[in-house]
Amino acid sequence: MKKLISCEYNFDNCCVELKFTDGSMIAIDTIAVENEVADNMYQRSELDWLIYNKPLEYAQLVFSGNLTKYIKESPEHRLEN
Repeated sequence: MKKLISCEYNFDNCCVELKFTDGSMIAIDTIAVENEVADNMYQRSELDWLIYNKPLEYAQLVFSGNLTKYIKESPEHRLEN
């Protein structure tokens, strides 16, 4: 079983990259994800905060299919007006 060794946001390609002990890597295209799930600039800001501050949690939400629920219901971080 391969183990996750790193998860970080790559500013050069706008991807959250997960690297594993067997040398494999998964790259999540954050722009494509935002285009699919975010309906407005506030939801995009929520996703941006998550990507920059908690990339592993972002990846877990993407893989579980719960990212839309996160931005529409009860995100941990709320931007102040």
